[in-house]
Amino acid sequence: MERVDLETPEEERRSDHVLPASLESDSWKKSRWGLLVTGVVGGALVTVYAVATPFITPALRKVCLPFVPATSKQVENVVKMLQHRRGPLVDIGSGDGRIVIAAAKEGFPAVGYELNPWLVWYSRYRAWREGVQGSAKFYISDLWKVTFAQYSNVVIFGVPQMGNQESLRTADLGLQKGGSKSLQPVAFEMPQLEEKLGLELEDGARVITCRFPFPRWTPDHTTGEGIDTVWAYDMSACRARERRPDRETAGLRASSAETAQAP
Repeated sequence: MERVDLETPEEERRSDHVLPASLESDSWKKSRWGLLVTGVVGGALVTVYAVATPFITPALRKVCLPFVPATSKQVENVVKMLQHRRGPLVDIGSGDGRIVIAAAKEGFPAVGYELNPWLVWYSRYRAWREGVQGSAKFYISDLWKVTFAQYSNVVIFGVPQMGNQESLRTADLGLQKGGSKSLQPVAFEMPQLEEKLGLELEDGARVITCRFPFPRWTPDHTTGEGIDTVWAYDMSACRARERRPDRETAGLRASSAETAQAP
């Protein structure tokens, strides 16, 4: 009767736990590619987030105003209001620079003030790409720290967050449905800005507002409809209208005094 050797050689036992070299190499390559793909996808997401976030979120300011780009029709209506006008132009809150660039293409020396540095850098790039970097300038600044006395044309593009939400909702619905123009939103920063411009601008200046009119001034020209509505205010006419009630009041007072002195 033959004797069977039940002992397994040590080399054979070791071979049971060692993977072939080819399989080990393939596993390492797959692991390496997996890490590489994960890193690339993660880096791409971080890049997209870093680039896109500044464009869609507010800059750090006292009143948070998100970036809302002007429509092509709004830009067209602004350019229409600039016909036969001369002198330097400023866009207050210039966003991605499209209004400043459009004005520069029309021959205006144009400047945009924007608090969001990412938008300012992007605007400068767009101006360079459009070939108007010499006449379209962009600066990072708070509008309340800038004097606008040197500008003959001022453009302001409002956003919904600038006004009382309930009045804005009512006004916006009215505008979208082609309703009465009396349904206009009043932005809480607009009265302060109206006062600032009234003190600083020359009589020959024109102020153009997009989407939201000024609460007290009466526009001299209006074009467009709905959210594309644009209002233009000539400073000389605005001041003349402001002085008229004072003269009428003075006349009434003089008349009352004469009546009181009459025997």
